[in-house]
Amino acid sequence: MPEAILLQDVETLGEQGNVVEVSKGYLRNYLLPRKLAQPATKGAVEAIRARQEAAERAERNAIERAEENVNLLNRTVLTIPQQAGADGRLFGSVTAQDIVTAIRESARPEDRQAQRPPPEAIKNVGTYMVVVEVVDDVTATIKTMIVAKKVTPDAAAPAANIRSCRTK
Repeated sequence: MPEAILLQDVETLGEQGNVVEVSKGYLRNYLLPRKLAQPATKGAVEAIRARQEAAERAERNAIERAEENVNLLNRTVLTIPQQAGADGRLFGSVTAQDIVTAIRESARPEDRQAQRPPPEAIKNVGTYMVVVEVVDDVTATIKTMIVAKKVTPDAAAPAANIRSCRTK
């Protein structure tokens, strides 16, 4: 029986990159025309192995970079000013996107990976420990301080500067 290298996942045979034994007719009439597999020659097998090793190296490097970013993010303290009432409740909320924006503004350019913060919004002034997923299964805990933004008298009453006038 000839061997074939799967170019895509095939439910009955295996996953992409696997070397499997199949009948000649199945390979010739089904797998090859649909570009699901290619014949397993020595050169093709070596190329697949090299590609898999390169992919594994790239994944390890990405995880190492993510862990370095986690160490940096664990030491980071974010301060996000928001308008708040006298009782400490925010006018609006601090959303996940606000936290991501604050992280990206505070980080070095090479540390700007896509972070996925928690989905719940923060609605009160205070200090929160926010868990952020940097990549799959690699998380960082960031101390986030939500502070009340000082409102200037001019900004508090913009309508006072507008005069009404009647026209006929």
